[in-house]
Amino acid sequence: MSRHITIVEVGPRDGLQNEATAFEPAVRAEFVQRLETAGARRIEAVSFVHPKYVPQMAGAEAVMGLLPPNPGHSRIGLVLNARGYDRALETTVDEVNIALSATDGFGLKNQGLSVNDQLVMLGDIVARRHNAAGRAGAAPSLSATLSCVWGCPFEGEVAIDRVADLVGRIAAIGVDEIALADTIGAGDPWAVTRVVEAARKAAPDARLRLHFHDTRNTGLANAYAGVEAGVDVLDASAGGIGGCPFAPGATGNIATEDLVYMLERAGFSTGYDLDALIDTARWMGERLGRPAPSALSRAGGFPRRA
Repeated sequence: MSRHITIVEVGPRDGLQNEATAFEPAVRAEFVQRLETAGARRIEAVSFVHPKYVPQMAGAEAVMGLLPPNPGHSRIGLVLNARGYDRALETTVDEVNIALSATDGFGLKNQGLSVNDQLVMLGDIVARRHNAAGRAGAAPSLSATLSCVWGCPFEGEVAIDRVADLVGRIAAIGVDEIALADTIGAGDPWAVTRVVEAARKAAPDARLRLHFHDTRNTGLANAYAGVEAGVDVLDASAGGIGGCPFAPGATGNIATEDLVYMLERAGFSTGYDLDALIDTARWMGERLGRPAPSALSRAGGFPRRA
């Protein structure tokens, strides 16, 4: 196969935000650079969230300030509201990812906004994008992540019709890409197929991205289903670390190295150096004081390279 799958590396943000250890900006910047050396072209580097709520993400501006320019690479900053967007504009982020939720329960817990209020916030950011004050050059591109698509820790099952309606409304507001996230790892491959099909009908021109957690050991199967459904952009976290501090029981993302191995073994291209990626996952495991949970960080790739 010659089909390329873009893997958006989310380890420095979604990976670290649920860990007990809060690393200094220098360590987080080194993590970003190691991942870029291993082949990450799009990487969620920071989150512009109040450190009172997510202390692991404190110092986003300092992290970005430590990262030298790297042409051809996109550093992404996550924002939860307009204040976070203003902070992002004062840095060198190439892309802003706006967090949204498919349910009021999670939206109120995660960012203090109902679904409708989140859509109003998104519309305000999109309207302001072309007049970004205090930033030299073009405004960063915009993507949106819709959380709890396959299940909510507070409201339970989420109807596909609800997801499709929200995807259509987000696309109508105007963002460059819409990510569908299984925040608590509740999905299954067949449900992934149904949701992707419904999202495509609701927003046929939108570029879709998928974000899976491996909480219930379905992450790679769900990624496979997404690729089979025609999605070419997937999120993953080096080492399989991560989770959401506002979603009880949510554990790590699918591991970047496990996903790369599966895809490249099947003949897809990802642009990653698997050995360097495994080394980076092991490096982060050492920083965390425990082995990274990914399969490849334990077993290595196959066949073995001399």
